[in-house]
Amino acid sequence: MKRSLVVPIAGAAAMVLALAACSSGSSGGSGSGGSTSGGSTSGKSYKLSFIQGVAGDGFYVTMACGMQAEAKKLGNVTVNTQGPAKFDPTLQNPIIESVTASHPNAIMIAPDDVSASQTPVDQAMSAGIKVVLVDTTLNDPSKAVSQISSNNLAGGADAFTALKQLVPGGGKVLVVNTQPGISTTDQRTSGFAAAAKADPKFSYVGVQYDQDSASVAAQVTLAALQKNPGIVGIFATNLFSAEGAATGIRQAGKSGKVKVIGFDAEPDEITALQQGTVQALIAQQPYIIGTNAVQQAVASLSGKPTVKKIGTKFTIITKANLSSSASQAAIYKTHC
Repeated sequence: MKRSLVVPIAGAAAMVLALAACSSGSSGGSGSGGSTSGGSTSGKSYKLSFIQGVAGDGFYVTMACGMQAEAKKLGNVTVNTQGPAKFDPTLQNPIIESVTASHPNAIMIAPDDVSASQTPVDQAMSAGIKVVLVDTTLNDPSKAVSQISSNNLAGGADAFTALKQLVPGGGKVLVVNTQPGISTTDQRTSGFAAAAKADPKFSYVGVQYDQDSASVAAQVTLAALQKNPGIVGIFATNLFSAEGAATGIRQAGKSGKVKVIGFDAEPDEITALQQGTVQALIAQQPYIIGTNAVQQAVASLSGKPTVKKIGTKFTIITKANLSSSASQAAIYKTHC
């Protein structure tokens, strides 16, 4: 799921500045290889549909911008974009079914749940529609043309690295995550936990879930800080988790004492970074994911080779490097 996060000494989120550029990244992610671009590859026209994890989210808006740009570049491709009002498979599944009924040539989709999204996506593929998985994935992605996403395990490890730079003396660390069953945020949690457990200076106290609600994130953060007063840092796996964690820290009277690492580079996250409620952000490359998705879909439809898995990198944004060209280019869009 979209993700989203904050990371010390290099991370991201909240304005409306950037565009696609492939920004530099920290570890994890193999770049966007294996793409097929260039002008129109045949006399055929292709209709593609993009089903977002959630509508209106800067991460998916930026991804859609990449898709539209690549479609325009190819010349024989159109992309229709829609998504649910909330990151929820019960809201997204009817959209998948409706899009399947309209029978586009290909669907590019960020499934809202590894299990609950499986059946409608499988039905789309059974109907002869090519499917490219973007950002999130499924329990069984084997029939998809390609899977394109950030290396979220590495992203979680990067979040710990950033936190370690902020609190080199060590201490207790916590993850505030959305909900179980979302492939991306589960992987971010695993990557962070593994890195924290491997460092003897730090003690990993576990993960708290907020159901993708900033208010719930504030509640679980406050409770965790009361139970574990030695917590020195929190990794928040998406925008709402970061917002809520910052609120919980303030309510506990520990502003400035507990560092927050967030994921993504939404405008609100950038504002939080500037205000100091979040110390670092890890920005993904949704624009690049979008361009690659169109390339892989069209390659498959044209009978050309595709790349089964493509990983993209990160840009770590901090208040100190926010004005750099790399950080500015990494900020997510609110419109194309």
